[in-house]
Parts: sequence; C-alpha cells; structure tokens
Amino acid sequence: MAAIHVREIDDAVVDALKARAARNQRSLQGEVRHILEAAALGAATSSSRRARRKLRIRTVALGGPVYSRETIYD
Repeated sequence: MAAIHVREIDDAVVDALKARAARNQRSLQGEVRHILEAAALGAATSSSRRARRKLRIRTVALGGPVYSRETIYD
C-alpha cells in the first residue's frame, strides 16, 4: 500500500482533524484515510449524516384561494 506525506498543514486544520477523529472514534491517520477514500471514490460514508439528509418540503399559507388537486392537474 502506498504512503503519502503532506507538508505545511495549518495547526488549526490538524486540530480540527484530531477533534473529528475523536468524534468518530478513529486515529488521526484513520480519519484522514477515511476522508481521502470518500473524496476519491465519491462515496457517501455510513458515518456521514450530511450525505443522508432527506428532502424537506415546507409549505406556506398565503391566505389565497385553495385549489384541489383535480383543479390543479386539469
């Protein structure tokens, strides 16, 4: 398996990655590997809640006339 060495990463980025790794119960190396695999393969990970958001439709009452479904689709 190949190894990659990345230089000059901002300390704030490393701290954020460490915090994310801790939340996901992974090592820093495991978290970075997970992020790279997901990005390279374009796959949603099982731990990624954002990737699994459902579409939410909201309606707003405007006080105008109410039309039935049949009227709209006729």
